[in-house]
Amino acid sequence: MLTMFLRSRELLLLVAIAALLVVVTWRFPGFITLANLANVYNDTSILIILALGQMVVILTRCIDLSMAANLALCGMVAAMLNFYVPGLPVLLLVLIAVVLGTALGAINGLLVWKLDIPPIVVTLGTMTIFRGTIFLLSGGAWINAHQMSDLFKSLPRGIVAGMPVLSWLSLAVIIAMLVVMRRTPTGRAFYAVGGNPHAAVYTGLDVGYTRFKAYCLSGGFAGLAGYLWVSRYAVAYVDIAAGFELDVVAACVIGGISIAGGVGTVPGAVLGALFLGIIKNALPVVNISPFAQMAISGTVIIIAVAVNARAERRKGRVILKRAEHVA
Repeated sequence: MLTMFLRSRELLLLVAIAALLVVVTWRFPGFITLANLANVYNDTSILIILALGQMVVILTRCIDLSMAANLALCGMVAAMLNFYVPGLPVLLLVLIAVVLGTALGAINGLLVWKLDIPPIVVTLGTMTIFRGTIFLLSGGAWINAHQMSDLFKSLPRGIVAGMPVLSWLSLAVIIAMLVVMRRTPTGRAFYAVGGNPHAAVYTGLDVGYTRFKAYCLSGGFAGLAGYLWVSRYAVAYVDIAAGFELDVVAACVIGGISIAGGVGTVPGAVLGALFLGIIKNALPVVNISPFAQMAISGTVIIIAVAVNARAERRKGRVILKRAEHVA
């Protein structure tokens, strides 16, 4: 039982989150109230959505460093449309943001698939292009709260059954991803391509096309997050979510998504995002400086990568031992 517990990243993360909450509550008892925890989850909802999109890309042995720039471009487009064409329904603006994000993700996927360019190079390039496009569209100007319609700003903040719509949307994405990853051929293909691309080819899977679909999915989630970000914070500008792509990758790594591909779960990605979200909300409460917060977050990421690497080496040794035994 203990061995199984230690091998379960999800259980370890739950214990780590519980321990973190206990420590913070010792310093600040009001933090662990139900209302505050609900606020922490709501604050982390956008990170959860992006982490689930990044998860499928990493599972296929790729990475998407352009997610935050994709979010920013889609958010700016949605805000500008709301400002210049105020009659457009908000749900149509959300759809436009999702479709645009999917198209931007498809660009990444096509470059990786058809031109066989390393994913990190592709997404670093498109990250810069997307940010530059925001400046060209807006001229460097901001879209502020008074330039957005009330409905545009209120949608993610609206309360349904005691929770903000933003929280409900993140829960819907989690449930949808659980179904996709566990019950559909596409989800199984993501794991197969990341686990062993050569074997996946022999089973009839198109590795490049599967990675293309992963980038489209991550792009669509970035587009949705773009609208949610600008509407919730009621501002759109060139540097929206600058550097947030690092938090997204960190959430995946902490959640046990292997950067070598093929290993990871939806609950792991969600718990990794929640762990980061609690850290970012809790550390200021207990008067820890922003610089110490950065150091703590970086330490957690390094520990998570080390744990992942150790687990992967252990699996590799078992396979070799079995091979030797058969020989």
